[in-house]
Amino acid sequence: MPAAAARPISSTATERHRLKKAAWGHKTEYRLRVRAQIVLHAARGLPNARIAELVGVHVDTVRTWRSRFAELGMPGLADRKRTGRPPSFTPLQAAQVKALACQLPAETGTPLSRWTTPELAREAVKRGIAPFLSASTVRRWLARDALKPWQHRSWIFITDPHFRAKAARVLDLYARTWNGEPLDADEFVVSADEKTSIQARCRCHPTLAPGKARAMRVNHTYGRGGALAYLAAYDVHHAKVFGRTEPRTGIDPFMALVAQVMSQEPYASAKRVFWIVDNGSSHRGKKAAERLAAAFPNSVLVHTPVHASWLNQVEIFFSVVQRKVVSPNGFTGLSEVRDRLRAFEDRYNATAQPFQWKFTASDLDDLLARLDQHTVDHPEEASVGLAA
Repeated sequence: MPAAAARPISSTATERHRLKKAAWGHKTEYRLRVRAQIVLHAARGLPNARIAELVGVHVDTVRTWRSRFAELGMPGLADRKRTGRPPSFTPLQAAQVKALACQLPAETGTPLSRWTTPELAREAVKRGIAPFLSASTVRRWLARDALKPWQHRSWIFITDPHFRAKAARVLDLYARTWNGEPLDADEFVVSADEKTSIQARCRCHPTLAPGKARAMRVNHTYGRGGALAYLAAYDVHHAKVFGRTEPRTGIDPFMALVAQVMSQEPYASAKRVFWIVDNGSSHRGKKAAERLAAAFPNSVLVHTPVHASWLNQVEIFFSVVQRKVVSPNGFTGLSEVRDRLRAFEDRYNATAQPFQWKFTASDLDDLLARLDQHTVDHPEEASVGLAA
């Protein structure tokens, strides 16, 4: 008896693209990759026996997936639903465990600061939710709803009554406007702050360079070689950094940084130079603004709101310094720290581009609207946050 003819395969351009991506993708499951390769070969008109030889499967496997694609298209390549083993737990039990995970342990009388999957499994058994329960089962349940009760993030309510006005001034300066008027070419915006207590950790053994299948190795034991403060001023629109190191922070070191910048062109002869700072003790309040204006009449001190140092762009530069210069900390002394910071400034200024700051005044309004809504929905949390 002659063999049945192989079913012809036709596919759209979209289906061919998806099949090729599945057939040759590095992250595709093996079983899906084989099925996609079978269909692609079949679309070229190859017989089943030849496809089986090329893909490395039995001819019946080729016949099965070729037929399913001919009947159902791409959905036909997915596994069919199977009855499988009956579930050991009901949906209600899973929901009860998820509800437990969404409660603080202290609310349930459990002496824990946060839940872990073993503790949740133990508590569920203790409460009679299930006669037995493993931590891996709880982990799978929580993963379906992206619940991670063992993680935490800190937060704080806005306490500055003038937060919106202060933050808007900073954001306007980043957009090169001041009091609704665009800044002139001879007006500059400088973001400044201090990075305190950069230590010189003298490792007891030298750091080993990375090698084949081996990360860089840093000795855990170290001796303290002192600490210094790093003060930096960042020209927001020209991506130029001015830095200096001092034994400690304070009014005098900060004014020295200002003098370092304002004594150079184009800042010395600029129409105005706006200095964006946080509310640290070195430049806090009206006295700091008056002190700066007295020393440099073309300078204007602009404060970020309280607890809003994230609005200060120099903090982004400090994060770059922490990643590329300070960590992992291994210096022979403070002189090496100073030299490394100075050399990095030169290297950074040679290629730096302004940060792509995307948070605008409109985004600020949206953020404050969400916080206001949260305050309305949870007034008890708002009162606690404001009291703190």
